[in-house]
Amino acid sequence: MTTTHLEHTEHGTHSHGPDCGHPAVRHGDHLDYAHDGHLHREHGGHWDECEPAGHTVHESHEHVHHEECGHARVRHGDHVDYLHDGHRHAEHGDHWDDH
Repeated sequence: MTTTHLEHTEHGTHSHGPDCGHPAVRHGDHLDYAHDGHLHREHGGHWDECEPAGHTVHESHEHVHHEECGHARVRHGDHVDYLHDGHRHAEHGDHWDDH
């Protein structure tokens, strides 16, 4: 899965890290931080929006996420992602996408 490179210019001076208070999400070879409905990653001295490019279906995902399923929920734009087995899952029609 590829991601777009979009600098988050309104990020200000806040630095994400283990004690910043925002949920950290493992995403490939880096950590994203969920903040104000966006997912941020450090990149070259600034913070990028870390968004998937394209539509990636999470194959063979039989578990149905919901508010009480036990997986952490992270607000992501106009929907909620569920953190599960190192992935962010988002409901999309009759399947789950890998964010």
